[in-house]
Amino acid sequence: MKEILKNLNPDERKAFVLHMVYSIIEGIILGILALNEFVLIKSLKGTDFQIGILFQFSSVLLIFSILFNEWIKRTADKAKLIRIVAWVTRLPLFILIFFPRTVEEIAGNSVYGSLFLLLFLLFYLANPIIYPIINLLLKNNYRHEHFGPLYSYATGVNKLVMLGATFLFGLWLDANPYIFIYVYPFMAGLGILSVYVLAAIPYHQHDLDNSGRQGIWVSVLDSLKNMLRIFRENKPYRDFETGFALYGFAWMTTVAVITIYFEKGLHLSYSSVAFYKNAYNLLSILMFPFFGKLIGTIDPRKFGVYTFLSLFLYFLFLMLTQVFSGNTVILGVTIYYTLIPAYLSHAVFAATMGLLWYIGSAYFSKNQEAAEYQSIHLTMTGIRALYGPILGVLFYRWFGLTFTFIFAMVALLAAMAVMSVSIRKHPA
Repeated sequence: MKEILKNLNPDERKAFVLHMVYSIIEGIILGILALNEFVLIKSLKGTDFQIGILFQFSSVLLIFSILFNEWIKRTADKAKLIRIVAWVTRLPLFILIFFPRTVEEIAGNSVYGSLFLLLFLLFYLANPIIYPIINLLLKNNYRHEHFGPLYSYATGVNKLVMLGATFLFGLWLDANPYIFIYVYPFMAGLGILSVYVLAAIPYHQHDLDNSGRQGIWVSVLDSLKNMLRIFRENKPYRDFETGFALYGFAWMTTVAVITIYFEKGLHLSYSSVAFYKNAYNLLSILMFPFFGKLIGTIDPRKFGVYTFLSLFLYFLFLMLTQVFSGNTVILGVTIYYTLIPAYLSHAVFAATMGLLWYIGSAYFSKNQEAAEYQSIHLTMTGIRALYGPILGVLFYRWFGLTFTFIFAMVALLAAMAVMSVSIRKHPA
């Protein structure tokens, strides 16, 4: 890593410093958000379906990525755009200061859970705008051979900060389940600050899309046609997204169910949840440098096979916790023995997916197309989120936890098969 840092050109160096500061601030935010669903189910007494809806909000808005990408392409001052987006999507979280501070005030009142969902719907609205711009900024500043290592290094620091924030927030919530009414507004302020840092990364406009004289919906239709053209002509990328669609279905149908199981099946405290999240994040940080180098040297589809396999093992060991429920309690943290290999697998998944999801699509695109390819990737994620979390809750209610996990594991096996066949048929 020292050798890479030593060989950075001035543009790369400036972008990397700002990228690192942004990653540190976002690490605090993500550390707080890591317990978001547990705040809803434990402190606000949210329902199973509200948990599913919360997970939907975090991803379903990505379905508008193609629309927002047209907006991004038409906007010359992208820095100003994301600063405005930050204020509009983060500021409403200050409303949480007026939420109740006791269980008695919350009991039987679903209004607060619904308002919580609405506030985070606005919060996540920034993602389909900010995520493609991050790819655009970094792809236009980092040379190809430095892209993976620099991104993985910043992501590693991000994860390190995140686990510290998660640990402290978990302890704080165990001491006072309603401390979130102060923490989330603080997080909103950090969210605005982080976007201002991101906006300072230099960007050299290539060719501004002046099709503004053409209606934006016509342009969106053209973008959809272009997406189909990309899938038709860029077969490696098409297969990459097909494999991702199968993985995404597996992930979306289990993500809410796992939260429900941890609360209602295993009865984990905030501290216990924070422990598991921190354990896999800490391990993933140690793995980031290795996987950061690896993703720059092998086909992203092969990298995807390793990623999906690690998630398969995570689901397998979680499922076995129902049968092998042995555990011990250390300093108030409940440690289930089968969750140890589960979260070792999750650590590999977190390290690899942390790279593959954000920058995998960039390996199939030209520099100036990075935002467009990522917006397609995000749109596909949003489509899955339309039904995934709620469908997972329904599977859990109708068929139980075991069936839900088996269904997801079959989807992951199919995703690995698609990626493997694609590598042989369509070398990148």
